[in-house]
Amino acid sequence: MFLVRLLPVLRKTSVNFPVESYTKLIVKRKTHTLPKALRSTKSKSTRKEPIYFVDSKQVHVIGGKGGDGCISFLQLWCNERAGPDGGDGGNGGHVIFQATGDVSNFNHILSLIRGMTGENGRSDNCHGKNAQHTIVKVPVGTIVRNKEGKVVGDLNDANIMFVAARGGVGGKGNKFFATAVQKSPKICEYGPEGEDATYMLELRTMADIGFIGFPNAGKSTLLNAITRAKPKVAPYAFTTLRPYIGMVQYDDFTQLAVADLPGLIPDSHLNKGLGIQFLKHAERCKVLLIVLDVSLNEPLKHYEQLLHELSQFSANLAERPKIVVANKMDLPEAKDNLQELQSKLNLKVIPISAKSGTNLSELLSVMREYYEIHKNE
Repeated sequence: MFLVRLLPVLRKTSVNFPVESYTKLIVKRKTHTLPKALRSTKSKSTRKEPIYFVDSKQVHVIGGKGGDGCISFLQLWCNERAGPDGGDGGNGGHVIFQATGDVSNFNHILSLIRGMTGENGRSDNCHGKNAQHTIVKVPVGTIVRNKEGKVVGDLNDANIMFVAARGGVGGKGNKFFATAVQKSPKICEYGPEGEDATYMLELRTMADIGFIGFPNAGKSTLLNAITRAKPKVAPYAFTTLRPYIGMVQYDDFTQLAVADLPGLIPDSHLNKGLGIQFLKHAERCKVLLIVLDVSLNEPLKHYEQLLHELSQFSANLAERPKIVVANKMDLPEAKDNLQELQSKLNLKVIPISAKSGTNLSELLSVMREYYEIHKNE
């Protein structure tokens, strides 16, 4: 009804616009568009793949196949049957594990490693070329176990090699089978396959002193304070997810390797938290440094819980020489807890503050003293 009543009014009050202005108005309406987005001039960020720390890996290794021998007969202008001249095949390549300080874990190692194949023999007594060996770089401290779990290799020093799978020997050509009776043999040998084996690689960090403690006890802060290592430090639990190694320098050019291990919690042996699998990196340590947060109540209870987790992993590890460190002495609650710990614990307790650097010189002296006493054990 509204439109019907309005139409007559519009008809009566219609205004005659000039044709030129009307066409301009139409053109303006047609050319009106949404604003366009500008193209970003910022370069695209490079994609960073996550790097995982792999300290144990099962590897299937196969040695290289030997080259095949050749069946061939020499033909001369004066003698069409000059005898056999088939060459031998080349040897297949070995698969070798070599310890090096250039890698820190097994994340670059493939699950299946094959050796290179030897070259086949050719006529005119040409032997095939031996294949190059496949050398796999592994971290120093790698332990190699066979299928039965027996340790067959311990790469505890740089450049030590372990032959994991030998390559096949090259096959013989028909010249090898020539005898006084059979002067023109038409047989040769195929190159055999290489050895086939499966190994379990386990990493044992090469450190002289290992840091043991609960999460947020200050182990990474302490490593950052006494070495040039830069582990991640943050005010939340389980900041350290893998071992970090740092070197402590002394003025007589002696160096101590110290390892910051992931934190333990009560019942870690029941696979709570990160478990106790990282304690295997402390098995080569001569001395264990127990880091306690004395700003928390009952530090003696925390010490006993740590010893219990060590004994659950290995009785031998629990009996290692220990240095007890009372960290976070810069906090007000630490003094009373330190006195309680010293009164009930028969071991010497070294109070420090890794954050402010308090009493670190005494700690470094004690670390050197313990190392000199137990380094040959």
